[in-house]
Amino acid sequence: MGLELHHTPVMVPEVLEGLAVRPGGRYIDGTLGEGGHTEAILRASDPGGQVLGIDADHEAVAVAGERLRDYGDRFVSANSNFRGIRATALTFDFVPVHGILLDLGLSSLQLDSESRGFSFRRPDPLDMRFSLQQRLTAADIVNTYSQAEIADLIFQLGEDRASRRIAAAIVRARPIKTSSELADVIASARRGPRQRIHPATRTFQALRIAVNDELGALQSAIEQSVSLLGHGGRLCVISYQSLEDRIVKNFMRKESSECICPPETPICRCSHRQSLKLVPRRVIKPSESEIESNPRSRSARLRVAERI
Repeated sequence: MGLELHHTPVMVPEVLEGLAVRPGGRYIDGTLGEGGHTEAILRASDPGGQVLGIDADHEAVAVAGERLRDYGDRFVSANSNFRGIRATALTFDFVPVHGILLDLGLSSLQLDSESRGFSFRRPDPLDMRFSLQQRLTAADIVNTYSQAEIADLIFQLGEDRASRRIAAAIVRARPIKTSSELADVIASARRGPRQRIHPATRTFQALRIAVNDELGALQSAIEQSVSLLGHGGRLCVISYQSLEDRIVKNFMRKESSECICPPETPICRCSHRQSLKLVPRRVIKPSESEIESNPRSRSARLRVAERI
């Protein structure tokens, strides 16, 4: 399958530098997607480098497997959520590793799927599950949650100050069956000056995060990742919205500190020991040229930490 047919991975040079990819190294791509980052890592780690690719989406695993079949046993994949990244790595005897990548963005494969409802531009079923083994769907939330619960979800996970107005409109319009129908309801509740993003963007983000418990899975994955890294191994996380980035930033800041006692504590009592160092200390953003060629990279933020 031609490379041009696939989703364009973001910040590839920055990821390779952040992971400090070396020939013969072992790496985990915890968000395999269509395999773009994994392919770049396999190329940069030649000869002998290996990648374990993990993704909750069975379609993504199949597409990436076809794309990367020429790499033979240098690439192995697992259809599982990165919430269980340690158990998956142990299953494949893939410990320790030189680097772990988590790219938290949606892939084109998911946005273009006509069965998941991630996009608000088509009349697709309101699903939004990364894995079809999950029970909760976006339709369940939209059509059964109370108005207050929907408003809280949109405000907390979508950071939309019009959450109460949107929730009221959703409840009035129930039952809502498709993503485009939901988007129209939200747009009608958000009438006003033209916005830079579609008025349904934040609500769809909130629903997707809730359906897949993305923030809980992220917290669990980054905590487990530290134990999988060998000395000098790197953890790279690309986030696309403030809730994700805040979790990553706070975790890396905590694990790169010797003491995590409250500032007013006169003597350290936490017994915490530094496990990471930030490399670099600042967040890394995509270049202007990348944003111009791949507008989806605009909100990407990369943070890197090294195991000590």
